[in-house]
Amino acid sequence: MGEGGTALPWHVIRQEANGNRYRVAACATRAEAQKVVESLGARGAEQRYWVERQSA
Repeated sequence: MGEGGTALPWHVIRQEANGNRYRVAACATRAEAQKVVESLGARGAEQRYWVERQSA
């Protein structure tokens, strides 16, 4: 649950070159999470980003 008890089931995951993975954002909608991925990916870093739905 996010602020105020809002469910944030869509997570943005980052994988670094060494294979470590981290959740870098939690969003209410897939579209919102995809915008975060596009924004982070546009920075040209060597990390990889994608969206995953949190299982209930």
